[in-house]
Amino acid sequence: MSSNEIIDSSQGSPRGRAHWSSRVGFVLAAAGSAIGLGNIWKFPYITGEFGGGAFVIVYLGCVLLLGLPLMVAELMVGRRAQTNPVGAFQVLHKPGSLWQTAGWLGVASGFIILSFYSVIAGWAIAYVFKSLAGFTGTAEQIQGQFVALVTNPVQSIFWHTLFMALTIAIVAGGIKNGIERWSKILMPSLFILLTGLMFYGLFGTSGGWQAVSFLFNPDFSKLTATGFLSALGHAFFTLSLGMGAMITYGSYMERGANIVKDAITISILDTVIALMAGIAIFSLVFHYGMEPGQSVGLIFKTLPVLFKETGRWISVPFFVLLTFAALTSAISLLEVVVSYFVDRLGWKRVKATITMGTVTYLIGILSAVVSWQVSFRGQQQGFLNIFDYLTTNYMLPIGGVLTCLFVAWVMKEKDVQEEFGSTGLAYKGLRILLGYVTPLAVLMVLLHGLELLPFVSYE
Repeated sequence: MSSNEIIDSSQGSPRGRAHWSSRVGFVLAAAGSAIGLGNIWKFPYITGEFGGGAFVIVYLGCVLLLGLPLMVAELMVGRRAQTNPVGAFQVLHKPGSLWQTAGWLGVASGFIILSFYSVIAGWAIAYVFKSLAGFTGTAEQIQGQFVALVTNPVQSIFWHTLFMALTIAIVAGGIKNGIERWSKILMPSLFILLTGLMFYGLFGTSGGWQAVSFLFNPDFSKLTATGFLSALGHAFFTLSLGMGAMITYGSYMERGANIVKDAITISILDTVIALMAGIAIFSLVFHYGMEPGQSVGLIFKTLPVLFKETGRWISVPFFVLLTFAALTSAISLLEVVVSYFVDRLGWKRVKATITMGTVTYLIGILSAVVSWQVSFRGQQQGFLNIFDYLTTNYMLPIGGVLTCLFVAWVMKEKDVQEEFGSTGLAYKGLRILLGYVTPLAVLMVLLHGLELLPFVSYE
C-alpha cells in the first residue's frame, strides 16, 4: 500500500482511524507525553549538578537543534502512515522493511519504561498522602520515610497498582474520550499548580530571585563535557522521543494540522514547564540554605525536609503536580503499546488496554521489589536500574537515530515535503539536521551512555 493510498483511504490505516477532535486536544496530549517526571524531577537536579545557567543555555540549544527536528520527523512518519510505529515504517517503505526496527524499539521501549515509570509515579502518589499527614520529625527521620517506602514491597506494589489502574482506565477510554479528555483536565491543572508554586517561590521565600539568577545567569566555567552531554541527552529524552509516542500521537492527527507549528508549541511548553519547576524548587532550596545539586534524592528526600517548614499547602500541591505530570506521560507510553495490538492484531481497544496494561503492571513488580537484584554490568542491581539503563542507553537513542535517517534518506521526498508543508529554506534546513546533525548528536548520547566517548572521563 502506498502512502497516497493511505491518505485516500478514510484518512488512515486502518480504515476509520480515530483522530484528535481539536488542535488544542492534540497539543495538550502531546505536551503531556513530553512533560513528565523528567521535567519536575530530573531537570532541576541535573541543572543544579552542572552549574545552572550555562547548562540551561546548552539545553535550550539542544532542544532546538536535536529535539525539535526529531519530533517533527516522528510526527511526519505517524501522520503519513496513519498507523502504529511498527506498521508506519512498513507502510512508508515496504512490508518486512528493516526500518521497522525503529518501530519495534519504540513499542518495546514504551512497554519497558512504563513498567518502572509506574513504580516511581506510585511513590509520588504515596507522597501526596504523606503530605496530607504532614512531615514531622528530624531531617533524618523525614528522609528515612522514602527509604522505608521503596524497601517495603507491599507498599511499593500497592502504589504501583493504583497508578497503573489510573493509566489503564484513561487509555481504555480511547483517543477523544480518554486521552484527549483527560489531557484537557490534567495539563491545565498541572500548569495552574506549578504557576502557584513558582510564584510562591519567587515572592514567598527569600530564595526566589537567587533561583532565577542561578537558572539564567550562565557560568560556563562550571559546565563540563559531561554536563554538555547530559544537556544533549535530556533534550532528547524529555520530549518523549525515540519511544514511539510521537509517531503514535502523530498518526491520530488530521491532514490539515501544521506539524512544525505544533512541534514548536509542544517543545516550548515542555521547556517552560521545566524552567518553572526549576524556579519553584530552587527557590525553596536556596531559601533554606541547601545545595542545588542534590541528585535524585532532591524530590523525595530533600524537599520533604523543607516542606516540614512550608506546611501542607505547599507540599500537597507539589506532589499532586508530580503525579499529574507522571500520569500524562504514562498514558502515552501505554498508548504506544495498545496502538500496535489494535492496528496489527485487530484487538478491541478495551481488550488491548487491559491486557497489555496488566502485563506491563506485572513486569513492573520486578522494579517495585528493590530487594530482587541480579548481576548486571559486573554488580548486583535492581530491575528498575537495569530497565532504565537498557532503554535510556540503547533502545531510545538507536530508535531516534534510525527515525532521523529514515526520514532524511529513505522516506519519499514528496511525502516528506507534503507533511512538512513547504520546500523552502526551513525544509532544506530540516533535511540537513535530520540527515547529519541530529543523528550525530543522538549517537553521542548513545556513546556517552555506554561510557565510550574518548574525550570524557568516566572514572
